[in-house]
Amino acid sequence: MTESDSERETDGGEGEGDLRTPIVAVLGHVDHGKTTLLDTVRGSAVSEAEAGAITQHIGATAVPLSVVSEIAGELVDPSDFDLPGLLFIDTPGHHSFTTLRSRGGALADIAVLVVDVTDGFQPQTEEAVEILKRTETPFVVAANKVDTVPGWQSRENAPIRGVLDEQNDRVTGEFNERVYDIVGDLSTAGFNADLYWQVPNFQENVGVVPVSAVTGEGLPDLLTVMMGLSQRYMKDAMAIDTEGPGVGTVLEVTEEKGFGATVDVVLYDGTVREDDRIVVGSTTEPIVTDVRALLQPRPLAEIRTEDRFERIASVSAAAGIKIVAPDLDRAMAGAPVRVVGDRDVDEVVAEVRAELASLAVDTDDDGTVLKADTLGSLEAMANALREAEVPIMRAEVGDVAPRDVTVAGTAGDPVHRAVLGFNVDVLDDAAVEADREDVELFTHDVIYRLVEEYEAFVAGIEESQQEQVLENITRPARFRVLVDHVFRQSDPAVVGVDVVSGTLRRNVPVALFSGGEPERVGTLKSIQDQGEDVDEARAGDSVAVSIDGPTVGRDVEEGDELWVDLPEKHAKILEQELAEAIPADELEALSAYLEKRRKRDAFWGK
Repeated sequence: MTESDSERETDGGEGEGDLRTPIVAVLGHVDHGKTTLLDTVRGSAVSEAEAGAITQHIGATAVPLSVVSEIAGELVDPSDFDLPGLLFIDTPGHHSFTTLRSRGGALADIAVLVVDVTDGFQPQTEEAVEILKRTETPFVVAANKVDTVPGWQSRENAPIRGVLDEQNDRVTGEFNERVYDIVGDLSTAGFNADLYWQVPNFQENVGVVPVSAVTGEGLPDLLTVMMGLSQRYMKDAMAIDTEGPGVGTVLEVTEEKGFGATVDVVLYDGTVREDDRIVVGSTTEPIVTDVRALLQPRPLAEIRTEDRFERIASVSAAAGIKIVAPDLDRAMAGAPVRVVGDRDVDEVVAEVRAELASLAVDTDDDGTVLKADTLGSLEAMANALREAEVPIMRAEVGDVAPRDVTVAGTAGDPVHRAVLGFNVDVLDDAAVEADREDVELFTHDVIYRLVEEYEAFVAGIEESQQEQVLENITRPARFRVLVDHVFRQSDPAVVGVDVVSGTLRRNVPVALFSGGEPERVGTLKSIQDQGEDVDEARAGDSVAVSIDGPTVGRDVEEGDELWVDLPEKHAKILEQELAEAIPADELEALSAYLEKRRKRDAFWGK
């Protein structure tokens, strides 16, 4: 839990003290069971209630307190609670969580982090934890798939503590080991955590709830913990004025047959009614329009009917609703929606514009182009790139268009000539333009994988650049003239040498250190290995070399140690930019050469 949640504002004030339903987001690594868990919550809720008792919202499922109580059994006494239940966001994962924004913060009041007890923390888990930490959103961990512990004896839909008591010692030991691996990962991420029934203070510790999304075991515990945390720590924040003007966030912009562009909205304050004037955030200026219809899915029991939606006159927070209104084609996922009510429309437009500005991504003069499906996704993606030290030149919501490619093509650094698209499509013209402009396009629906693909691209370019530089730079080497291996004394001198360290190449200056100063003796013109001309020799090689300039016996002696005489600029590049790109023995040759040079001039090559 965090203090910011108890202090969260609501636009309508406390009014008559109506309490809205807490909004619950579900996050976790792919395949760890987020969707299955949501389906189990919904399915259990329907089976424990009369037909139609569970409200199917747009993008959300409301589970009222009475149904929570039925599922949780003796764990929940409805008389202990004032809050009406829980509103689960149906679209699982980072996408829904980062899309749902409220005044620049996470709209979700509380989150469930789903972690597979077998796999433990994975990259997306760590990513989710960072998002939760950054947004200061309270959360519990659903340690999922306990039924996969070898030897586990399942009891469907039962509270987890009773099921755990029925397991033998070997199973219990394996269970504890897996759960406390997760606790350890949470500790590494900066959170104190324990099994929920051992948590003394939920404001200082994260509760871990063992569950099985398949068997329903632990589901009563999970709902109980969610209700308990919401009741104890969020009751004041849930107070809204249901008669006040509605405030929400666009979850998705969709085309609906017979209606055109519509927006799916999560309403978290007040009420929206047919004919209300609303202001909606867009890709350009805020949209001012009038509600023509409010649509919600039919109850779950009737969801397979041909008539998918039913029209309602009004809806109050917290709820998911589809709004039909003119001019919504420019609406943007993640943007605010506000009912004007009896206020001045310009005042509401200014509020929406300010909220959009608070969500804008800071950009650099040079960098990549970032596109994402929603404002929240854009923010999460930008944060991930910042952490990876990737600069961003432009960041916008929407599919990758030709103008994005054009902007990317102006980047000064070749590694920045790229467009990164999170959960978006690439328009055909943009793909053609990218080929023409030599701009790389990256798209993915998982943030960390998108970053990884881009980093691999950068590494490839940098490696290629390093190889090109290394091809055109004088490389360090130390080599020794072999005794009794003088094949010609001069014009040019031809001798056998051992390469002690480094890379010996043709057409490099050769020096002999004498009294701390390098004395250039000539230029190495050719290298032969067993009679065959070669371009280079490496440490450990014994080769014959021709050196234009010296006379053996006068300028160079058998047994002398010779060095490639490095230009100062090349030595600086090697030490400061390419030290990690050259072999260890070559770095050793460089270090020894610099040491000799710097005995006379401490700043040489710096």
